[in-house]
Amino acid sequence: MITQAPRGVEDWYGDSMHKRSVIEKLARELADTYNMSEIITPIFEHTVLFQRGVGETTDVVQKEMYTFTDKGNRSITLKPEGTSPVMRAYLEHNMYAEPAPTKLYYVTPAFRYEKPQSGRLRQHHQFGVEFVGSKSPLAEVELITLITTLIGKLGLKDAKLHINSIGCANCRKTYNEALCHYLKQHEYKLCPTCKERMQKNPLRVIDCKVDACKEIVKDAPRTIEYLDTECKEHWEELKLLLDELNIPYEIDTGIVRGLDYYTKTVFEFVNSEGFTLCGGGRYDGLIHEIDEKQDIPSVGFGMGIERILYFLEKEGVELEPKKPIQLYVGILGKEAKAKAYKLVNEVRSNQIIVETDYMDRSVKAQMKYANKLGAKYTVIIGTQELDDNRAKIKEMDTGEQIELALDEIAEYIIKQNN
Repeated sequence: MITQAPRGVEDWYGDSMHKRSVIEKLARELADTYNMSEIITPIFEHTVLFQRGVGETTDVVQKEMYTFTDKGNRSITLKPEGTSPVMRAYLEHNMYAEPAPTKLYYVTPAFRYEKPQSGRLRQHHQFGVEFVGSKSPLAEVELITLITTLIGKLGLKDAKLHINSIGCANCRKTYNEALCHYLKQHEYKLCPTCKERMQKNPLRVIDCKVDACKEIVKDAPRTIEYLDTECKEHWEELKLLLDELNIPYEIDTGIVRGLDYYTKTVFEFVNSEGFTLCGGGRYDGLIHEIDEKQDIPSVGFGMGIERILYFLEKEGVELEPKKPIQLYVGILGKEAKAKAYKLVNEVRSNQIIVETDYMDRSVKAQMKYANKLGAKYTVIIGTQELDDNRAKIKEMDTGEQIELALDEIAEYIIKQNN
């Protein structure tokens, strides 16, 4: 139907749009205080970027990408996540030539073909950060601190940090051997996808959402038991830093994240029902995966705007309301339109919200409309007011009125708003 949006997408307007704007404003302001710069990447990229970066054995690449062939016979994909495009931009524009680290944030749409559900849409929106150039666990801690601060500013209570380490390519080999040995004992129970993953990327089996596979991996070996010296030192330092900063966390060895580019630290903020607000971690090999000439460590996270809204609704948290209309300027007669709108424009130039009549309503209808809008003050300007060069300003809550010269009204409203 022409008048109905495709399944799994939303129109943003009214109260939901206001809430989204408040969230994005808080996120941008907070990122600015961490000296992060905003980046906008295209909505679509070459498909190979996600195949190499995200990983061909992930659910995202195998099942969830919106991929098509364009008129130039190129394979193009609507971006399913924000990290790979930012890394591509980082390399394309030689940002590595600037002093490290590079800290970038974004608010972006992302596209996943999956069953629409609460807090998860086919077109959703993410606030994310990419911290490029540092091997130190302090980089992870900075992002975790930013998320913790944002959660506090939003007023959310039920979102706890879960952390894990999945090691690096070096210790992953030993772990994969142990995991495969375990999985082979239960191979006949695994879903067809996981049987294939066993051969190509065993770690992905841990992330499977099929109940039978989830039951099997409960007793599987954990990455944290197979860390090499470097990864273990990184892991211990991360925990020490979090402890020193009094940031509570839970070690959750079930977290491996759904994308192949993660190494060492992975983390999620999860509520008491196990619903994930956001997730991220370290991906020291991603840039090398995209461009083999480069080898630069990175860490980042993505937080879904829709997920935030779900959490806010779940906890009954109200964001700051939309700013009220301070003044409604009623118009009576064609002769008064220019003078009335001049007043509207003058007050608006001081960042004060003003509304007026565009529908040629009667005075009674205009006052009813002003009351519905919740205007704090009203004033009617008609032929009589023009002749007298005076008008009455009414405070709607109290009904009190004050008469002023027309040229004094703007200054009066501006003072009341300060």
